[in-house]
Amino acid sequence: MRLRYLPALLAGVSLSLTAAAATSDQWTLPVNVKKLDNGLTVVVSEDHSSPTVGVSVVYHVGMRLEPRNRTGFAHLFEHLMFQGTPNAPKGVFDRAITGGGGNNNGSTRPDFTNYIETAPVSSLEPILWLEADRMKTLDFNPATLKNQQDVVKEEIRVNVKNKPYGGFFWLDISQLAFQKWENNHDGYGSFEDLEGASLDDVRAFHRDYYGPNNAVLAIAGDVTPAQAFALAQKYFGGIAARPVPQGSDFTEGLNTQEKRIEQSDALAQVPAVAVGWKVPPPGSADQAPMAVLSELLAGGDASLFYLNLVKGREIALNVQGGFGLTGPFEYGGPTLFTVFGLYKPNSSADAMLAAMDEQIAKVVKDGVDAATLKRVKTRMLADWNNDLENILSRADMLAKLQTLWGDANVVNKVPGWIEGVTSADLQRVAATYLTKANRTVIDRKPAAKK
Repeated sequence: MRLRYLPALLAGVSLSLTAAAATSDQWTLPVNVKKLDNGLTVVVSEDHSSPTVGVSVVYHVGMRLEPRNRTGFAHLFEHLMFQGTPNAPKGVFDRAITGGGGNNNGSTRPDFTNYIETAPVSSLEPILWLEADRMKTLDFNPATLKNQQDVVKEEIRVNVKNKPYGGFFWLDISQLAFQKWENNHDGYGSFEDLEGASLDDVRAFHRDYYGPNNAVLAIAGDVTPAQAFALAQKYFGGIAARPVPQGSDFTEGLNTQEKRIEQSDALAQVPAVAVGWKVPPPGSADQAPMAVLSELLAGGDASLFYLNLVKGREIALNVQGGFGLTGPFEYGGPTLFTVFGLYKPNSSADAMLAAMDEQIAKVVKDGVDAATLKRVKTRMLADWNNDLENILSRADMLAKLQTLWGDANVVNKVPGWIEGVTSADLQRVAATYLTKANRTVIDRKPAAKK
């Protein structure tokens, strides 16, 4: 994530008039998919409610597939993608899009790297030309590499090293919870590894992972599928497919013994705890129940953890949960359901854990009453649909789902999966995954003041 859009690392248009409603309360997005001869998959969602478009190009490479001893390289490469090509020198990409009234960004996740733009529909062709141009090649030069190495290091300083609590609840906890290097290394990157990246590394990474056959292009907005497919063929069809390296096996089973450490934080004012549990693998029948369970336990001010730990016992100052840097349906390998909370100095990590365990045990024993389950599902469905109203978020979600699931139409299946979750499902997944043996805990305490 580029520094000028930093808040998006830690995170519309009106509803489509062309999106047909399957039922009175189910919104079905139009999804059209076509694969070009070079392997590029194109997804189009037609929406003529405003003369705008959202574009997302997702490459199926992220932190899990970066080279060993090059931690943070996938993130560094994301930055380099904005530094120009032989045809569009540095600055042209941003000026061409923002000058036409649009905006752009990119981010790196464990299983993908995405590049997104939104703009008036009149800018669609320039955007596609620019994206195709940097898919072909970049302006590889030492000055640009050194500059972006420094930019990424500064981002790490701002987000981790010089910030209270840093990234311990999404960086450190993964390093502790997982066994395999692909899952437990610091995807943000060490300074030593970032500085060790060479121009040959950069060229090889682009060659291996940034070909059309390892990418998905999604377009949402004021364009028909026929128009979008024709434009994709026009600008991307001439780019040759390239061999993609065989990925390693990064699957992991659940942990069988609790992992727990204590850390010191010189910038923190109050202690905090991060608790992570390994979750069901992608595509599992338990994935949707786990998503609903996470919302029930840690999804905002009405969640069980918040009501019990913050409002009820008043041992915590806040509690929030999530799935690392992704959502519950946007991971392609092992990940964690993580709960982060600041707790009061007169309390303890043990008290926080005991209170969480108590709420989990109640779900395992008694399940969830119908009214509570309906409320949780309603909130999840509202959040899902509200996010998709924004055509940029829609294009990005379609591209990510096509990349991770091989099926962009999962966007229309998720609501049904959520609706189908029962109280018994929540009991099962809570008993299976939210166990002490599968739990990883970091207790971070303020350093003693001199």
